[in-house]
Amino acid sequence: MNAQTLASTEERRLKIAFVVDRFGNRFGGAEAYGVELMRELARRHDVTVFAREYDPECDLRLPYVALRTPRGLPSWLRVLTFAIRARNATRKGFDIVHSHMNGFCGDIEVIHVTPVRYNWRVRKRSALKRLTSWISPRVHTYLALEKLRVRDRPGHRVVAVSALIAEQLSEAYGRQRSFPIVPPGVLRPAADQATLRISTRDRLQYSPDDKVCLMVARNPMRKGLPTVLKALAALPDHCKLLVVGANAAARDHLYKTPECAGLTDRVIMLPETSDVAPYFLAADIYVHPTLNDSFGMAPLEAMSYDLPVVLSPAPWCGFAQYVEAGSEALVLSHPEAHEELAAAVASIASDAELAERLRAGGGRVVARHSWQEVARQYERLYQECLVEKAPAREVSEVVSEA
Repeated sequence: MNAQTLASTEERRLKIAFVVDRFGNRFGGAEAYGVELMRELARRHDVTVFAREYDPECDLRLPYVALRTPRGLPSWLRVLTFAIRARNATRKGFDIVHSHMNGFCGDIEVIHVTPVRYNWRVRKRSALKRLTSWISPRVHTYLALEKLRVRDRPGHRVVAVSALIAEQLSEAYGRQRSFPIVPPGVLRPAADQATLRISTRDRLQYSPDDKVCLMVARNPMRKGLPTVLKALAALPDHCKLLVVGANAAARDHLYKTPECAGLTDRVIMLPETSDVAPYFLAADIYVHPTLNDSFGMAPLEAMSYDLPVVLSPAPWCGFAQYVEAGSEALVLSHPEAHEELAAAVASIASDAELAERLRAGGGRVVARHSWQEVARQYERLYQECLVEKAPAREVSEVVSEA
């Protein structure tokens, strides 16, 4: 690669197509990754969003092309239909197609979850599940789309959001492949938010002595809600739980599980929202005993609000690989270790020195994860792709125009 050519292309204002299922912070961590990354890239480039849905409450407004899929179709047919429409819609008119979807349209393909091939062909499965996967049109469709998505070709990069995902991709598609890792970033909130903390706690009827544990999740059950509730049962009454993003399964577990009968007055469940800042501010501790997170943006965001964090270890939580256990976060031995979680929360709640040490450690983690640096890493990948895709004559034209 010619260094002068690369440096020249870095000065261009690019036309970027961003492909994602749903665009908006309230849809989850992977979606929030896309919003904040595009917010930063849109400062220097022209970004168009291609998605099935664009959250009307999202504060970032970009040009948007709706890619609708027919209602009533099975999920795998909706994914296939979306992939075909995304490919057709982004084939021309863009310098870079940046995709977060399982498909075959992207120059940059970002993998947020466990690769399909790793899940069905590498990971240990029961004989019955392995057999049924070979005759399942759903599994075959997902495998075929992912194969197209990750195939090695010039001007194309497959990006993992964590070291855990990169390792799984290598196991699934060969150690000879290289998968760049670009973990999520985070933004620090406004410096003085004391008034909002007080007003939010008042609205939720928390007393000054209450220690509020927070979970922010689209699927709290998968993020370890049963473990948190078991831990809460072993903690004093002034320890409370606030769940933001609670769905029907989470509410049913709280109100219909006999073991939770005495906890309902200590738990508040709120629906998903685009504005989670008040709840991070209202909390005292962030709990994340997740059962499956390739990275885990929520605990990183909690650190940006100076919350001490307790989380699952790898491989259940990829973010655990980015923190120093004991000084930057408390890391459990297993996601379902509810006694450990209860002890961790009790220690943070009663030991001001430990809480301060974890807040300071979390600050160091936040400093290592800025969206500005994440955007710069992607811009470098964009330029590598452009140089590889361009014939020698086109590269010369790019250099002369820059």
